[in-house]
Amino acid sequence: MVEQDRMTAFINSLDPGNTPYLDELERKAKEDDVPIIRKDTQALLKFLMVQSKPKNILEVGCAVGFSALLMAEYSSADTKITTIEKYEKRIPIARQNFIQYDTNNKITLMEGDATEILKTLSPGYDFIFMDAAKGQYINFLPDCLRILNKGGLLVSDNVLQDGDVIESRFAVTRRDRTIHARMREYLYELKHNDALNTVILTVGDGMTLSVKL
Repeated sequence: MVEQDRMTAFINSLDPGNTPYLDELERKAKEDDVPIIRKDTQALLKFLMVQSKPKNILEVGCAVGFSALLMAEYSSADTKITTIEKYEKRIPIARQNFIQYDTNNKITLMEGDATEILKTLSPGYDFIFMDAAKGQYINFLPDCLRILNKGGLLVSDNVLQDGDVIESRFAVTRRDRTIHARMREYLYELKHNDALNTVILTVGDGMTLSVKL
């Protein structure tokens, strides 16, 4: 079997890239050690924007706004995106990036804890991108399912935790054991919930695609 990292590097080398401002935002984020979605994750999101043509997107976890802007760039002209961020140092940067680059005014930024904000949202989303605190995914799930339309898509990022998710809890550091247990619980729930049809992919650091039945 070809080494996974080499295969990923080869696939990423074929990617034509994004619009110049997104490439610059990505470069700046890496320079500032801000976590953003990986190249192969970007490619999958761009594909899903074109394939599923979502009209009402929710993003849980905004950071500096890169993935929201990527979805805005590659989605339909009438798509609306709501994104949630609670880290106070990143909110002004995201807001400035939206002012500068969200020229079609697709994006609405909500500031605060996603656990509380999700409870206030009404049903009607046809695409949810989960990319926040990994240990909270299982807690976010009930409200995400409540507001996701039937036939809608829930996409969750970083679910394999750089491979730690397959290890015994005793093989991960003590400080990571709660996150490890909650992610394994989350993956089990996605695969066994009768309201969902889920596939787990090894794209990026692991992604799940879940269709609400």
